[in-house]
Amino acid sequence: MSGNRNKVDYALPELPQIPARTFTITDYGAEDGGLSLCTSVIQAALDACAAAGGGKVVIPPGLWRTGPLTLRSRINLCAERGALVLFDPDPALYPLISSHFEGTSGWRCQAPLDGEGLSDVAVTGEGIFDGSGEGWRPVKRFKMTELQWNSLTASGGALDYKSEIWWPSREAMQGEAVCQMLRKSGETGMEAYLPARAYLRPALLSLRNSRRVLLEGPTFQNSPAWCLHPLGCEHITVRNIRVRNPWYSQNGDGLDLESCTHALVEHCSFDVGDDAICLKSGKDEEGRRVGMPCRYVTIRHCTVYHGHGGVVIGSEMSGGVHAVRVSDCVFIGTDIGLRFKSTRGRGGVVEDIVMENIRMSGILHEAVSFHMFYEGVEGSEGYNEQHFPVTEATPQFRNIALKNIVCHGAATALLVNGLPEMPLAGLSVENFHAVSERGIVLRHADSLSLDRIQLQTAKLPKLQMHQCSNVSLLRSEDLEMME
Repeated sequence: MSGNRNKVDYALPELPQIPARTFTITDYGAEDGGLSLCTSVIQAALDACAAAGGGKVVIPPGLWRTGPLTLRSRINLCAERGALVLFDPDPALYPLISSHFEGTSGWRCQAPLDGEGLSDVAVTGEGIFDGSGEGWRPVKRFKMTELQWNSLTASGGALDYKSEIWWPSREAMQGEAVCQMLRKSGETGMEAYLPARAYLRPALLSLRNSRRVLLEGPTFQNSPAWCLHPLGCEHITVRNIRVRNPWYSQNGDGLDLESCTHALVEHCSFDVGDDAICLKSGKDEEGRRVGMPCRYVTIRHCTVYHGHGGVVIGSEMSGGVHAVRVSDCVFIGTDIGLRFKSTRGRGGVVEDIVMENIRMSGILHEAVSFHMFYEGVEGSEGYNEQHFPVTEATPQFRNIALKNIVCHGAATALLVNGLPEMPLAGLSVENFHAVSERGIVLRHADSLSLDRIQLQTAKLPKLQMHQCSNVSLLRSEDLEMME
């Protein structure tokens, strides 16, 4: 693989440069069949390859059980077609390391595929990486049928006091209270958090502060928490991968690009339990202090099936999100299509966003949603009229263009819930066609342009506005402005 950055397109990243030599895990004693863990021998192959100056580490066809693996610079970990890499869910195998989750730094279990401070790293091939998330994740009762719930609770684990959430173990269930107590007391030592290790679920893949990253070809599935989480990375290419998590999986995001610069995501498919492709940049005061935006991101030719959002910005966007281009994507059965979310306290600026040529069907809630009152629940309803002072903790979303959007089937075509003290500013929607229960609902928006909008709705009016200013309605004669 060689560097091939197109200077015309600022968002195209550099590719890893990896030597041509090859190492195979069976040469180091890895045994197919899953009867024993291969952690030490796979890691030995990775370390030997790194010591030799880098190259490709091949996982051949077979079933390979392993604990967490530490990736190295100048290495391509290649799982060939027919390879199933199954990460064992025993928390004792996963050391606690300093990491991030949901925009906040803290101790987490080491990711099954883990690396920090790397350069020129790739995970390729046509194999499958499975995180055995069922051994980590809690499950909410309302997401199960009665038969499924009874089968799950009969398998072991623990139930919360309301019998509404199942946990794989009592240690996992009690871990949340342990962590809250330690954080409240100001405790930061790793040893103090060890009793909560089963609760501190890792991402399937975590790469931090790394440069020239390539994910191409494999299926990544069944993650303990988020599936793929590059944090603070530069020059990331993600293409031709499949990301699969159960639809009910708690925190089952697909790809979370957090505070990354120069990223390309293309020709990928997602069927997950939370947001599918999500751009983030830290949370609240810590995120603003670090000040690392997510920027120069291109997402194109991707398909999303189940997910809380198809392409999502936020809600942890306190370091800002800038210069994003999304095009030629398809969302089928997604809760929300294009999703922008934040809340008071985040701060940060989201701007220079263009999303075009998006096709959707069977969207449960909103085809397009801007929601500045996000409280961690599905959908984007709920807002208030209370004005707060504008401070550095006030999130700003501005200069966003949506073009050539088609949706057949949604509860709402377009919803804007801006803040009274900081309206959504500079939104342009051009050539938007939707079949939905409700049409367009705008609350607290400024300098908004609607051009060539065609809506077929079950409810009237098709356009509702509240506390909006400088709204231009162009070539959309069947829409009536109603305050």
